[in-house]
Amino acid sequence: MAGKKKTTDHDLRAEILRLVQEPKYRPLDKIEIASALGYGVARRNEVRRALRDLEQEGEIARIRKNRYVLPDAADLVTGTLSVHEAGYAFLTNEKPGQSDLFIAAENTGTAMHGDRVVARIIRGAQFSRARTPRAEGRVIRILTRANETIVGTLQQTRNFFYVVPDDPRLVHNIYVQPSSINGRQPRLSDKVVVRLEAWESRHVNPEGKIIELLGPRAAPGVDILSIVRKYHLPVEFPDAVLEEASAIPETVTANAIDGREDLRGQFIVTIDPDDARDFDDAIHVEEIKGGWQLGVHIADVSAYVRPGSGLDREAQRRGNSVYLPDRVIPMLPERLSNGVCSLNPHVDRLTHSVFLQFDRNGRMRQSRFARTVIRSAHRLTYKKAFAILKNPARDELGERLQTAWKLAALLRKKRFEHGSLDLDMPEVKVVVDKKGKPIRFERVENDESHQLIEEFMLAANEAVARELKNRGIPTIYRVHENPEAERLGEFREFVLAHGIRVGDLTHRGEMQKLLAAIAGAAEEHPLKIALLKSLKRARYATTPLGHYGLAKTNYTHFTSPIRRYADLEVHRALAERDLPRRTLRAMPQLSAIADHISATERNAAEAEIDAVKMKKLEFFESQLEARNPQIFDAVVIDVRNYGLLVELPEILLTGLVHVSTLADDFYIFSTAQRRFIGRQRRRSFAVGNKLRVHVARVDQFKRQIDFAIADLRPVQNRPHRKRQK
Repeated sequence: MAGKKKTTDHDLRAEILRLVQEPKYRPLDKIEIASALGYGVARRNEVRRALRDLEQEGEIARIRKNRYVLPDAADLVTGTLSVHEAGYAFLTNEKPGQSDLFIAAENTGTAMHGDRVVARIIRGAQFSRARTPRAEGRVIRILTRANETIVGTLQQTRNFFYVVPDDPRLVHNIYVQPSSINGRQPRLSDKVVVRLEAWESRHVNPEGKIIELLGPRAAPGVDILSIVRKYHLPVEFPDAVLEEASAIPETVTANAIDGREDLRGQFIVTIDPDDARDFDDAIHVEEIKGGWQLGVHIADVSAYVRPGSGLDREAQRRGNSVYLPDRVIPMLPERLSNGVCSLNPHVDRLTHSVFLQFDRNGRMRQSRFARTVIRSAHRLTYKKAFAILKNPARDELGERLQTAWKLAALLRKKRFEHGSLDLDMPEVKVVVDKKGKPIRFERVENDESHQLIEEFMLAANEAVARELKNRGIPTIYRVHENPEAERLGEFREFVLAHGIRVGDLTHRGEMQKLLAAIAGAAEEHPLKIALLKSLKRARYATTPLGHYGLAKTNYTHFTSPIRRYADLEVHRALAERDLPRRTLRAMPQLSAIADHISATERNAAEAEIDAVKMKKLEFFESQLEARNPQIFDAVVIDVRNYGLLVELPEILLTGLVHVSTLADDFYIFSTAQRRFIGRQRRRSFAVGNKLRVHVARVDQFKRQIDFAIADLRPVQNRPHRKRQK
């Protein structure tokens, strides 16, 4: 059998899987598997590599004495570990439709948050001790470490130094031996980057080596630099990429316009945030006989970024732009992102346009796609557009916007009638000074100006997805798969615990009723966050699996190619749909890109959330030192036996009012009523109560803020009257 014909990696993997799936298969090691498949000594390395790859993918698992089996046969589960700050964890099962595992803190071994691991089921869901029945497991093997380096703060005890990770989900401090870096010795409370060493035993803390000093924790810019290092965000573009970008003309040339549909005479506008620097999209709307004509014009980045070029490889590696409070880390160099690709007003720009016709009932009757050239007539901010929409039209701009809103409002109404869910979360922008210090917060409302653009972009994305799907052209879709009934059941129990009546949430209508019921309520924000955690995460895929949240069968991302690589790939697919010979990527390559940019998107989102949270903590820490600290409006969103969980609606930040700070009375916690009741004055605190609070404590390591109620006065002991003789 040593002369067995040469096989491909794919064939060999299929042979191994057939072998381990046989009913009479007994666990074999790599040598025994090679022998069973007829591979001689000279080809054992091929078998070893195939076994390693299959194990990494979770298709097979190693058990005692390095023997291989199907995971299910040995009650093994492969997945990514999500650790809670308290130490316990959940293992997200990689197999579709399979439940997650609960991992107790003592059963995580040396695995850390984000690691890809194999766990053995040690207790079935029917024997679970948790309120929500769930199978429990124990980590037996770490397949991939999530972090080779960790960012944290240097601390010291009498005998040793250690680093407290910035991420509270990394629950173990890391022992280090500080040594001079670039001529400087690390100091207490410095932010540092640590390279982890091999961690073999849970009975001792992990160890590492400091490889970079970021600076004192409170020094300007160190906080955002720590975010950049923590999430491995690329700050500089390679010189070769910058040289390639510099060769691109700063203006649109006559040759570039040749062959494009000329829209420079049309009344086209952009609407973006006040501080936007790159403009991906522009619109124009006309009322026509029997309905409307909508034009959505998107920056044609594909005209400048060619597949396989240095610019393309770097954009693909980054996956997307990242928006931090004091900076943008762009996907493309500034010469493109803020220059020739940005749809600035009164200059020629290359675009890819979607033309959609709607009837009076908002039904789409016709779609057309073309590569075009435009010249934007106005650059509007959301605030300016909102002001125009709220007043009678005074000029052509006002009339055009009013017409656009008529169509957008109709599309929005029909979308929700069709089952779309209102999952929009309010947003708070942190405004920082030149040194990066947070000075105030601005709440971003999803008003008519935002909704107008949102509806038109959704319509364009859906039309492009439908076109590519109907043509059978490989591309990348934006998918949001249906949630698991079990997760929705757990969320329903959470809602009921808040005293809100709710039906079967697997029915879309019941979900819409719930979202309407909590709109504007004190619990809206935390309940929506809990709902989003119960739903699957939207991602990129090469199969049009539909979008649950939007209730759309076909959906993709087309409208932001300056800041998202997915959109750039979709532009290329749409541009080549009519060519006799296409240069589109092969499906396996496209699938790998979809997985990669899904990961970079998640990483960017976590970095952005983390950076905003850090700036909020910094702002409230400064309040502790202020001579006249601010008083903030707060709403009670939950009541626990240890205190009140409150949210500051204008800042979208949650904190705790500890029961010990309720000094005006002795408060008793009522479990049935979920409220605190004062024994003497009978004042009570319950969900929905509005309070005025000031900051009492900030814990930078745990990322927690405690508040105190501003108008409480301690109980005065009544003086005893002297008894008359």
